[in-house]
Amino acid sequence: MLNVAILGGSGYTGGELIRLLQGHPEVKITAVTSERLSGRLVSDTFLNFRNTDVTFESLKLKNLIGRADLFFLCLPHKTSQKTVSDLHKAGRKVIDLSADYRLKSARVYEDWYQTPHLFSPLLKKAVYGLPEINRDNIREASIIANPGCYPTSAILGLAPVIDREYVDADSIIVDAKSGTSGAGRNPAQPFMFCEVNESVKAYGISVHRHTPEIEQALSGLSKKKIKIIFIPHLIPMDRGILSTIYVRLNNKVKLSDIQKLFREYYNSEPFVRILPNGVYPATKAVKGTNFCDISVFLDKRSGKGHSLIIVSAIDNLIKGASGLAVQNMNIMYNFEETAGLMTSSPTP
Repeated sequence: MLNVAILGGSGYTGGELIRLLQGHPEVKITAVTSERLSGRLVSDTFLNFRNTDVTFESLKLKNLIGRADLFFLCLPHKTSQKTVSDLHKAGRKVIDLSADYRLKSARVYEDWYQTPHLFSPLLKKAVYGLPEINRDNIREASIIANPGCYPTSAILGLAPVIDREYVDADSIIVDAKSGTSGAGRNPAQPFMFCEVNESVKAYGISVHRHTPEIEQALSGLSKKKIKIIFIPHLIPMDRGILSTIYVRLNNKVKLSDIQKLFREYYNSEPFVRILPNGVYPATKAVKGTNFCDISVFLDKRSGKGHSLIIVSAIDNLIKGASGLAVQNMNIMYNFEETAGLMTSSPTP
């Protein structure tokens, strides 16, 4: 049995980790931390955990190191840096759900997060935890940088055509829409019900911090530098991300050939579903699951090479965060990759 601890477990991703790991056949949760809620039962914060007696405790690593082999970090960006370093020095494995170890360049991290990276040598050791493009490296990793939710949706949608050089890499536009849980659980006026309900708005255009993460992964696949246009939107629902991706093809290609490419590329992937021709991904179909649903479409009116439209849907809290973290854990410890994750979406 693998002993795991969740650091920063009072937010949405922490709650989903608790839920998934409680049902995992190979795992025991030995600690869940929260500074604000230390001493209180987890079930007082997450009402769906009425059957658990786990109590939040303060994050004091000297009291936690000996109680877990693997640590999931759901701490805020910028604050995970030192904790990851301390755990690594202590010989513990880490899956970090913050952005602190996703970017390989300390300079790029500082540019986008407006703070220096104080442990930049560890950036080379951290493995970007997207199994569909990085599974072999994940197996041997001691530090996993769990991808962001928007990047997971965008990268999975684009990986097949970028890897096989089907598209003009300078023409990528990612138009993505997310539910409000993507902003976290701390109360803030822009995410209050009356502000969000019956409204859709774009935000973070050209400055969203997930942009360099998407570009880094796509550049690694293409072996050349890629820049994208990324436009996130906030929509009035609890959870889910729908990304509509526009890109120009290098040559005229049949839609059936593109669909075949996607099916073959993800043929052995347990959590990517390529939908039949004409079927549109929907966030409700992936809600509460670790699946990513993808469909592809051609716009033949757009000129010489045609335009390819890719639509992908994920649950931002599962495949975009906690479920993906559990998938990474399964790979790291040679568990069945789908263990604890084969849930279907709830009925309405």
